[in-house]
Amino acid sequence: MTAATYEPPKMEFRKAWRALRALIANPEDTEQVFTIMRALTGKTFYTQYRKFKKHDMGAQILREKRDLIDTLANREALKQLPEGTLGKTYIDFMEREGISAEGLAEASENSYDVFEDKDMERYAFRTRDMHDLWHVVTGYGRDGLGEVCVVAFSYAQTKQLGFGAIALMGAYDFSRRFPGNRIFRAAWQAYQTGRKAAWFSAQDWEHLLTLPIEDVRQMLNIPTPDVYLAHDDVIRNTRPEMLAAAE
Repeated sequence: MTAATYEPPKMEFRKAWRALRALIANPEDTEQVFTIMRALTGKTFYTQYRKFKKHDMGAQILREKRDLIDTLANREALKQLPEGTLGKTYIDFMEREGISAEGLAEASENSYDVFEDKDMERYAFRTRDMHDLWHVVTGYGRDGLGEVCVVAFSYAQTKQLGFGAIALMGAYDFSRRFPGNRIFRAAWQAYQTGRKAAWFSAQDWEHLLTLPIEDVRQMLNIPTPDVYLAHDDVIRNTRPEMLAAAE
């Protein structure tokens, strides 16, 4: 299917609901995220792709046929970057968490089989591959609350309903499990940050990785996520290893 003949998929709310429930039961089941996103894509993906294609940097990325995963998977090159740069902070984060750019790609291998248009495919893969970069730049960890905040931020940035659904359900679940905490306020702050920040999808991440992370945050208008950081107990108890131990 080419861009000219692309037809937005129909919304599959029941499928998304089943995947949401499965994701709440096992937050590490990354495949459910892609199921939700695919079920609730609608017209949003194509709208965002057209915006990306018209953007100066987006057009340059497509013209140069860049694949962000080539840079993010080059661990040795990232390790050679100076301390404090986005790239060095990113690779330290990935190794500390025991994850990889390739692992995220593998988890979504069945989600992008409809794209024959190489520009659409490149855009789809690029937005997928930058997910953990967004964690690092925004300051949200891979704990459950951090993931809720990142997807709330992502919803503001991309308008994809799947992100909004995951953020809402995650915030509701953690509010029940950790009463008295300001879970929804943390998610709301993340959403507002996403609305006010530069458009992450069309950033020159290959270049930004070489810059000091604090400079990148200032350039992209990313403040300290103070509401999230105030939730030490929730962060500590929703780490992936803690959630796995509780099953």
